Amino acid sequence: MKWKTGRFPGVRYREHATRRHGTQRDRYFTIRFAAGGRRYEEACGWSSQGWTAKGAFLLLSELKANARTGKGPTTLRERRELASKAIAAEAREGLTFGNFFQETYSPGAEAKRSWPTERSLYKLWISPVIGAKPLAQIGAINLERIKRTMTRAGRSPKTVGDCLALIRHVFNEAARLGSFIGTNPVAAVTLPRSDNQRIRFLSRGEANDLLEALATRDLQLHDIALLSLHCGLRAGEIFGLTWNDVDLGRAHLFVKDPKSGRNRYAYLTAGAAEMLLNRFVGNYDNNGFVFTNPRGGKLTAVSRIFAKVVEKMEFNKGIQDRRQRVVFHTLRHTFASWLAEAGVDLYAISTLLGHRSIAMTQRYAHLGADSLRLAVAKLEQANEAKVIAIEK
Repeated sequence: MKWKTGRFPGVRYREHATRRHGTQRDRYFTIRFAAGGRRYEEACGWSSQGWTAKGAFLLLSELKANARTGKGPTTLRERRELASKAIAAEAREGLTFGNFFQETYSPGAEAKRSWPTERSLYKLWISPVIGAKPLAQIGAINLERIKRTMTRAGRSPKTVGDCLALIRHVFNEAARLGSFIGTNPVAAVTLPRSDNQRIRFLSRGEANDLLEALATRDLQLHDIALLSLHCGLRAGEIFGLTWNDVDLGRAHLFVKDPKSGRNRYAYLTAGAAEMLLNRFVGNYDNNGFVFTNPRGGKLTAVSRIFAKVVEKMEFNKGIQDRRQRVVFHTLRHTFASWLAEAGVDLYAISTLLGHRSIAMTQRYAHLGADSLRLAVAKLEQANEAKVIAIEK
């Protein structure tokens, strides 16, 4: 197809071999011009798409005028890029937090372990305040309102912090995908500080009494509690154990996909090994779960019987501070506390618990105070012995 020119300078076209538009063949228009010392030829489009020779010429005149004044796009490519950016900006301006959370963030987050909590935080606290508000219009004042509402409703500083962390994460994701441009508004909000770490741990006598009580109600629950108490495992880590993760010969468990993200080994006490051996007989399935629900599938929650037994034993009678209340996680905390009392160093405890950093294990430092004093006393004895030896 040959290029043709008409009565509009700088505009040329070619005709489609077969396709027609109206009474004429469909024409494809381009414009030719010089800008910034370079020559350009850019495509406009077909007459079937709405282009005419006059329309192409008017566009060319606009680009030339922009080049003379130094304002606006000087090429068709720049013009299209600006139009695309304007459309994207308009879309961003109208994109609400709720739209992005439900249509973009949620599908990728539903597989996360924390998704039920995130969904609840969004529904109860986030959506009523900023769900219908465009991302670009959300500021620190809106987030302070969420923070204030949750605090007045009696939510803990940790829960408020989790809610703000979710909002921050959603904004970061929106920025990564180009749906939000600007500063994350959570950066201007002071996050609440709290110490939600559990303080209460069981004595040996309390632990034995609890295990005995559980054994009379639910033997599997007893075994799960014993494993947490003897190996320091979280409930989720226990639920995920398969027989393939159990090595009774080496007396250890392989803990995979834990909360910290770092796989580790947990070491079995004689009591834990005996319990697993008893469960192993007649229940072994290489890929099967060690502990199962009534249908043989993976457990997802600690049985309510645990809380009922704790209530009957009156461990939490009159106690309102959640840090002092006995829950299933208390067993893991007890495991670590007993180790600290026995003089085990914090690094070893941190490794056994699968903590991300030693800082998370510092709360057990005071329990090892006696062992630290003993260590200093031994150093003093060694120094005195050395002095005596020199004098002799």
